[in-house]
Amino acid sequence: MERLSAGVASRPVAAARAAFGRRAAAELLYAVASLPLAVLGFGYAAATLVLGLGLAVTAAGIPLLAVGLLGARWFGGLYRRLAGRLLGERVRPPAPHRPGSGFYGRVQAVLGDAAGRRAMAYLLLRLPLALLHLYVVLFTWGWGVVALTYPLQRAFGLNDVTTRDERGVLRHGFVIGGLHLDTWPRALLVSVAGAALLFLAPRAVHAVVLLDRMLIRRLLGGSSAAERIRTLEETRARAVDDAAATLRRIERDLHDGAQARLVALTMQLTLLRETAPEGPVRDLAATAQATAREAVAELRELVRGIHPPVLDSGLDPALASLTARAGLPVELRADIPVRPTAAIESIAYFCAAELLTNVIKHSGAARAEIEVVQREDRLRLRVRDDGSGGAVVGAGSGLPGLAERIRPVDGLLEVDSPAGGPTVITVDLPSHA
Repeated sequence: MERLSAGVASRPVAAARAAFGRRAAAELLYAVASLPLAVLGFGYAAATLVLGLGLAVTAAGIPLLAVGLLGARWFGGLYRRLAGRLLGERVRPPAPHRPGSGFYGRVQAVLGDAAGRRAMAYLLLRLPLALLHLYVVLFTWGWGVVALTYPLQRAFGLNDVTTRDERGVLRHGFVIGGLHLDTWPRALLVSVAGAALLFLAPRAVHAVVLLDRMLIRRLLGGSSAAERIRTLEETRARAVDDAAATLRRIERDLHDGAQARLVALTMQLTLLRETAPEGPVRDLAATAQATAREAVAELRELVRGIHPPVLDSGLDPALASLTARAGLPVELRADIPVRPTAAIESIAYFCAAELLTNVIKHSGAARAEIEVVQREDRLRLRVRDDGSGGAVVGAGSGLPGLAERIRPVDGLLEVDSPAGGPTVITVDLPSHA
């Protein structure tokens, strides 16, 4: 029974500690301390939008908006740290935006950053919320302290307003809505009302701070779907790069190991054939020599199919070597200011080789053109021929395999081949897998 009484008696104490403890003090400090940051952030966001949209017709407007979004991300980081320090609100920051290539590519990447736009929206919404924080703090904590200490203030002549009532009698005391609080019983009622306000103050501040917590989670945190997509993209890029590196290592092992030993074997068989006397041994050495030469030739073709060694010098010389042995006149135009990753170079090379093979086998063309252009963060390969046209994905053309080759890196295949020609096939690839 004593334990039950002690438990019941301890509940108000626990409730009072929860209401007026460390959490209430931290939330009150956050509501007050975040107001200057809210004013600064709102001014920054408003100035950025006004100047950026106002100058959008000029060359400076769009880059200014991009810089503004980067600054909004920085402000968002300040709010996350402040909320984490005072409120214990641990919000995972959004993933950094993926930078584009070139000035306009970087600007476009920043403008397309959803996290930056959400941070800008938070800066605009934070000031009205901060003013609501201030109002709640002043009304509950401020007026609560004033009302609770009113009897003491009256004893020292503070808040003692002299007015006349409706009968013209002078009254000395605090006035609220025409009610004169100039007697001690009324002063004690004011004190009770102040105690009630102070009792409600931590809960009211907690409620408005909870709104800010929700905004921080929604607008300043990382999107789970976006994070998942970014993780999958990074995992896929690593897998593609690892596969390209593995194929390159296999090519080098075959070139420097098995192929070198087969070449040495061919030379030894040649020496044996030349030194052996006429007869079965010499004939057998000649047959083995021919077989070894065929094996070397097949191995070289296999190595070239895994990873052409000419790609080590870059995509431009690799395509130049490809067009030189195409078997028909091919004009090559290449504009690749930034070298793509090895995996993308390999995919682009094999796409060009497959398309040229299709031109030779199926189109009946007299000449062809290959154009490789890099713009921003995309690599576009276009093969054009003056053949009979009618190319479709399927029909033994090798185009389905081409589509499957570029699909893992989000590549796009476009076929424009009307009957009678010309045929234009475009492969669009990212510069980095």
